[in-house]
Amino acid sequence: MLNLIFVVLLSYMVGSIPTSIILSKLVRGIDIRNYGSGNAGGSNVFRVLGWKWGILTILLDALKGAVSVIVVARLYLDNIPFHNITPFDDFTLVQIICGVTAVMGHVWTVFAGFRGGKGIATGLGVLIMIVTIDMALALGIFFIIVAVFRYISLGSIAAAFSVPLIMVIRENMFGVNIQGYHTILPFSILLALFVIYTHRKNIERILKGSESKISFVKKKLI
Repeated sequence: MLNLIFVVLLSYMVGSIPTSIILSKLVRGIDIRNYGSGNAGGSNVFRVLGWKWGILTILLDALKGAVSVIVVARLYLDNIPFHNITPFDDFTLVQIICGVTAVMGHVWTVFAGFRGGKGIATGLGVLIMIVTIDMALALGIFFIIVAVFRYISLGSIAAAFSVPLIMVIRENMFGVNIQGYHTILPFSILLALFVIYTHRKNIERILKGSESKISFVKKKLI
């Protein structure tokens, strides 16, 4: 049990690394939460510091999720201290637990007053390690939505909801046998609902027409 607590806490700490805050202070000497939408995530870095730093932030945030799944989870050496009712082996289940904890760390980071990002990129890093094909297709949807509407928040929401939809289509229409389908599907649906929750203010701004659109031109800060 202590080993499981250790890897969960470590995953939370990895997810809590405030990438956007660190980069914004190094690059411009600012706290990204005081600019743009006030969110400590890649999309806000994209708006405030430009697309290069935005992409770097997103990649580093995704890396946090991937590290939790493929590195931290491997530090778990015991048997799971409860009955595993999922179709996954114990290690894969530990990976999912670590991934979820990393996302929570990103959203409620202990290093920045529990004011982090929205967990999209970190969740991406987790899922791409577990359902790679589905996430690759969801990424395609993300880029299309962002290219057409120029709302990263809308692209994130669309991508999150496309993951369970893609899984259902591949499993039931194309006959693809997705390992652990009946466990990953509800997990991906819960993640999509979590995305809605963390983007609730963005949704309000999109409906009002006041949501900031991305630009590939670096903005000057006052």
